[in-house]
Amino acid sequence: MIGSNKEARITIGAFGVFTIDQARDAAREHLRTMRMGADPRAIKRQDAAMQITLSEVCGAYVNRPGKLKDSSKKTIERHVATTFEGWKNKPVISITEDMCRNRYNEILTKGLRGDRMQGSPGQANQAFSVLSALLNYAARQHKRADGTPLIPFNPVDGLKDHRARLKPRTRRVIDSRIGAVWQSLHDWRLLTAQPDSATANDMVRFLMLTGLRLTEASSLRWDQVFLDDGYFHLPNPKNGNAVSMPLSSQAKELLAHRPRETTNPYVFASSTTGTHMKDPRALWMRLSKVAGNIISAHDLRRSYTNIALRQCRIEKFRVDLLTNHVSSDVTSVHYFDTTNLQWLQLEAQMIADFLDAQAVITDGANVVQLRA
Repeated sequence: MIGSNKEARITIGAFGVFTIDQARDAAREHLRTMRMGADPRAIKRQDAAMQITLSEVCGAYVNRPGKLKDSSKKTIERHVATTFEGWKNKPVISITEDMCRNRYNEILTKGLRGDRMQGSPGQANQAFSVLSALLNYAARQHKRADGTPLIPFNPVDGLKDHRARLKPRTRRVIDSRIGAVWQSLHDWRLLTAQPDSATANDMVRFLMLTGLRLTEASSLRWDQVFLDDGYFHLPNPKNGNAVSMPLSSQAKELLAHRPRETTNPYVFASSTTGTHMKDPRALWMRLSKVAGNIISAHDLRRSYTNIALRQCRIEKFRVDLLTNHVSSDVTSVHYFDTTNLQWLQLEAQMIADFLDAQAVITDGANVVQLRA
């Protein structure tokens, strides 16, 4: 008997595997354990939990229904398979603070494979954030026989005082080159005859007009676009909150001229992959020469934010909504409807008009020489 009135039934083993005497000896051991206040079933669960590997924890963690996006799953699985390749088949309880500190410093100073002279501080921080989450999950899901967490102390916590402090990324298209970048995209679009080149150009211009993340724009489907009503819908953006976003007149015109394929549902369809455009690297390289520095999709997102805040003087609360950031404001989170942002169409139009105005200035069409 365990507890007050609850009967404990314990299976010794399959008939034929144990002799009668062996089964009696095992039963006596279980009775002895129970008399000392321990539950043999809890001990059995503990023994099984002590053997759970990092790879098994990862599998359980990423396969929780509705918890993670595919991109997040891939990042976690990549780190377990590569960054922690030597640990993935070891029990998670065998991972120590010293192991974490040594591996972190290796990546920090030499990179993932030990061949990067400047190290990879960003990857080091990301990898151990992933590991910390996995170990915390294992601690919550599995207990020792006495009811305490399987992992009483997360070994990654020992890195808190040693983690590299990364500088915020601020790279963007500088103000003086915004017009040149926007005008170049328009000029190149008129000259290109290749469908995929045209699609890449349209997608990058759409990024500049909306401030979207690359994956949000590239995976946009026609059934999410409502040109007559002037908006598009993101059912599952990065923050997980479905939202309808406003379209400027320039964005509406761009989408209206996009070809629609009966066999491909994506706005920015790729003729080579049969799905959607991924990352137009060749165009980024070409555009970087115009911008005067390396440009990526996220740099355009920063450019959009800077234009909104600094040039158009749009208040930050509205810019956060337009860029689909999770707000920390209690009122907006719990009392304000942030699922339909069509009311921000005026702000979206201001940003698009600013791009056009800068392109005109760059092109010299409305530049007038004034004499003193």
